[in-house]
Amino acid sequence: MNDSLEVGNGDVLPLDEYGHLRNRDDWSPVVADRMAEQDGIELSNQHWLVIEILREYFDEFGIESPMRVLVSRLKMRGSGAWANSRALYQLFPEGPVRQGSRYGGLPIPLSCI
Repeated sequence: MNDSLEVGNGDVLPLDEYGHLRNRDDWSPVVADRMAEQDGIELSNQHWLVIEILREYFDEFGIESPMRVLVSRLKMRGSGAWANSRALYQLFPEGPVRQGSRYGGLPIPLSCI
């Protein structure tokens, strides 16, 4: 895992040993796109909704969202057709909460350490 991330404007952002931003304030959609690009993923509206929910949950509770809460919140937003573990793992092959948190500028979930 790299210890930094180059973003399009020439900035280099420090990453922790798990590939997450060291400073949450460095996050932007451009950073998320760059991380996903390095993983060979193009972020879709579905990806962005997951990232948004993960960021909201973290802001509200200060911890990562459990998978079941993520699925529940997706269903509440009308995304029932793809709000299940199988579909989410297709979007985020390294794990929806793990990879979604990384793209969202959040710390590595404690369950992933």
